[in-house]
Amino acid sequence: MQLNKALVILLVAGQVLSGAEVMAMRIDNIDTQGLPPDGGDHYNRLVFEKSPYLLQHAANPIDWYPWGEEALSRALAENKPILLSIGYATCHWCHVMARESFSDPEIAALLKRDFIAIKVDREERPDLDAIYMKICQEVTGSGGWPLTVLLTPERKPFLVGTYFPKASGSGRPGLLEILTTTSQLWRSEREKLVASANRVVELVGGGEKASAAADRPDPQLSGLAARQLAAGFDAEYGGFGRAPKFPVPHQYLFLLRHWQRSGDPQTLAMVTRTLTALRQGGIYDQLGFGFHRYSTDRRWLVPHFEKMLYDQALLALAYLEAYQATGAPLLAQTAREIFTYVNRDLSSPEGGFYSAEDADSEGEEGLFYLWSEAEIRKILGETAGPRFLSKYGVKAAGNFADEASGEQKGLNILHLAKTDLNPGELAGEREKLLAERAKRVRPLLDDKVLTAWNGLMIAALARGGRVLDEPELTARAARAADFLLTRMRDQQGRLLRSYRQGESRIAGFQDDYAYLVWGLLELFMTTSEPRYLEEAKNLNRRMVELFGDEQSGAFTFSGKENEKLLLTTREFYDGALPAGNSVALLNLARLAGLLDDEQLAERAVRLAAACGTAAAAYPAGQTMFLTAYDLLAGPTGEIVVAGRRADPETRQVMELLNRTFLGGHLLLFREEGAAGDRLAELVPMLRDKVMLDGRVTTYLCRERTCRPPVIGLAGVAGALGEFTAPAPR
Repeated sequence: MQLNKALVILLVAGQVLSGAEVMAMRIDNIDTQGLPPDGGDHYNRLVFEKSPYLLQHAANPIDWYPWGEEALSRALAENKPILLSIGYATCHWCHVMARESFSDPEIAALLKRDFIAIKVDREERPDLDAIYMKICQEVTGSGGWPLTVLLTPERKPFLVGTYFPKASGSGRPGLLEILTTTSQLWRSEREKLVASANRVVELVGGGEKASAAADRPDPQLSGLAARQLAAGFDAEYGGFGRAPKFPVPHQYLFLLRHWQRSGDPQTLAMVTRTLTALRQGGIYDQLGFGFHRYSTDRRWLVPHFEKMLYDQALLALAYLEAYQATGAPLLAQTAREIFTYVNRDLSSPEGGFYSAEDADSEGEEGLFYLWSEAEIRKILGETAGPRFLSKYGVKAAGNFADEASGEQKGLNILHLAKTDLNPGELAGEREKLLAERAKRVRPLLDDKVLTAWNGLMIAALARGGRVLDEPELTARAARAADFLLTRMRDQQGRLLRSYRQGESRIAGFQDDYAYLVWGLLELFMTTSEPRYLEEAKNLNRRMVELFGDEQSGAFTFSGKENEKLLLTTREFYDGALPAGNSVALLNLARLAGLLDDEQLAERAVRLAAACGTAAAAYPAGQTMFLTAYDLLAGPTGEIVVAGRRADPETRQVMELLNRTFLGGHLLLFREEGAAGDRLAELVPMLRDKVMLDGRVTTYLCRERTCRPPVIGLAGVAGALGEFTAPAPR
């Protein structure tokens, strides 16, 4: 049943549908399942959206618009300033601001009279978020979400900030005061606000202009970045910097490669100490697995409790590589547990992966994950209970205090003692508590599927499949890749950003292409399936066409065919996610080697120069670039195994190689027979790599020069040790 056209006209004209009207109609294009459970007295335009974040605000009394032509044209036509509010579904302080301000009738009336109010899901529109967050950071020195921006009708910002309470107090301006003052100034001194907005855009926009890059990156950048990270390393608790502390997996990937080049044991120790501390801390869900977003304290004890798909993917990659470097079972176990969590709680029936789980449940942050001592004793009994309480740091008084109020209610965050490296102990007790926790009200699941984040998880699962020798992980990566390649492209083959409830929407951005190509290349290297390499090659070519900036050699974030925005942005510096240009460099370097493509190699060199120019100011902020550049600059090599997968000796050779940290070295398998011959047509380096004497044969090549082939298993270990020894530039 379709929505009555008259009702659409009333809604567009600024009217609202009653909750009863919406729920009674059960119409196809309204997501009634995603609406706030209380229903509210009315719904605004966001009721027609797919984003869980926007649907959370569909019952606000605010006259919200989604970002689009209707809202922007109305702002121009009525000459009204715009309130732009950017957040995401699992953002705790977004929920707080929604309760305090966006449910308030006084603020709703003021916004309806004097402003155009627009809500944006930053995960669906990272292009908009990147522009206004950059402005916020430049103007205020900090950023975060919710991001609150006041714009001229031409979309130029004259006020930026993050969370604002409704009323002013404790030195923080309130949203009501800000809106009231802005309304008055817009009527009386509009020219000053417009002039201020123009100055902000000129100031920030100057840094976004494309310029030709230097000839090549400074060769000292990697060493400088490692020293910068070492200077901020917390030797006692692991991690870098002070509280709040964030896991930054791309830093760990870089440090592992720097360790391989330098042979410095302290570099490796920084990574392993950090990863061990993370696994032991409250930032890790000790019962259900998976990592929370970040820690509010130095000890990794008290997290912000949301769980993001991209954190799981990137941390799994870091744990896998650290396991290869050290052989430590805890690191492999943690990677397996991350995959267990993702497959259980973040998997869609169609094959993709959901975006996140909220920090809050029943209106309180972390409530789903917290335990009292008495509750655990009751469930586990007086024999196992005390052992569990001791192992997981549970106290009668509790170890968790509410961040906003500071109140302590006898609740605990489960964590392992600093010296406890055996989380598998008491597994039965953990399962009992997990089953009991499943009866609680779960946090909100943000069930949209994002192409970029799924690309990262495909990369992690594919790597996990070969490092851990678990084919089911590879199969799960392949299923997700096939879903994205069939359901998240338009008729011209261009990627789409977001999928939910059967609908794919929003033209893809540069990170969607770069991250998915990364995932497809990892899947190819695990499976040797040519189609994944072909898809990676074609999507990379499309990325070059849509996002390539010939002047600078870099890639723009929004591209040539997406909406024209206030500024053109290029991602160089890593945040919670690695910069899209750096991931593109990794892909270009790999594709150039695999396909023996000089044009891709030349583009990679130009991109590396652009990234290197950006990294010069603070190399530790661009470690994903340094990881990619390690592969491009070399010396690196290729290891090709020719054999029959079903042969036991072939499996032994592959298991040995897959358990070894190879850094930038490529590892490829050529199946004996027709399948290997077809693959060799696509990958030139495989053409003369065949089995010898009917046995598995390993070729170790560096800088296009191969050593004598090694037949069988016996000689591989010795040759491999020399091949992977420190090789500084």
